[in-house]
Amino acid sequence: MSEFSRIITLLRKEKGITQKQAAEKLGVSQALLSHYEKGIRECGLDFVVRVADFYGVSCDYLLGRSPDRNGLTLTVEDIPNPETTKDSVFHGSVLPTFNKKLISNSLNILYDKLNDCPDKGLVSEISAYLMIAVYKMFRLLYNAGPKNASNLFGVRKSVYSGYADAAMHVAEANVEAILSGEDIGTGTTVKDTSAFSMTTEKLSKEYPLYATSLFNLIKTSESRIDRKK
Repeated sequence: MSEFSRIITLLRKEKGITQKQAAEKLGVSQALLSHYEKGIRECGLDFVVRVADFYGVSCDYLLGRSPDRNGLTLTVEDIPNPETTKDSVFHGSVLPTFNKKLISNSLNILYDKLNDCPDKGLVSEISAYLMIAVYKMFRLLYNAGPKNASNLFGVRKSVYSGYADAAMHVAEANVEAILSGEDIGTGTTVKDTSAFSMTTEKLSKEYPLYATSLFNLIKTSESRIDRKK
């Protein structure tokens, strides 16, 4: 299924209308819309524009050129700071807020350390590993909603978990290779890892606001990893 087919199916299901209703609104037969949604036939530009107007999204989003409904391409300046946005505040249980802060504060240290050794390949592979981990957990939550349209995701449900695990293993292996000085084709190799020299005392002094979170994250993670502790 093409990105266009997947996305128009997702939008219809999120809108809560039948294929017949959507076809009527878009001025095509249900059979033709079915072919578009299944990727059997390709549509013209005029139909893409009609779909964009009907669902209130951009053509770039429909064509899979942008993951944002408005067709935005994110820059660093466009991404909100989690420490200053109201969305970062959880209402109710303290546990989500506590764990989110542990992770967020620890990531601040991780990426600050990457700034000391700004190898593009290293940053890309570490980021890929973390992004896929978040993707997996979000997809599990999303899939638990019985009315959520599965078309949000392009990778099939039957294989995504295994493929995601494999991609994470590849990213982890690439990080190990880069840090050992190997060239994996991502650019310059890391020949000096002295920037990553750390002690608990040094971390506490450099990151007085975040170090405690990192140490708690390490302790919590290792307790989970080694149940005998």
